[in-house]
Amino acid sequence: MASYQPAAPHQAPSTPPELLTVPQVMACLQIGRSAVYDLLRNRQLASITLGRARRIPARALTDFIRARLDQEAA
Repeated sequence: MASYQPAAPHQAPSTPPELLTVPQVMACLQIGRSAVYDLLRNRQLASITLGRARRIPARALTDFIRARLDQEAA
């Protein structure tokens, strides 16, 4: 007699999210919350606001890191 095995729940592929939260950016850059908000306030890091939530596009974070690397190399 065969036993019933439930199907595994559908899982999204392991890709980074399109929009990051401030704590995710803090963890990625290993900086504090105020430092992230300073980058947002000075428009060094692009973001969008959804209601009261601030989200940073993953592409904006990548562009920020690339620009800082270019600055350091120059």
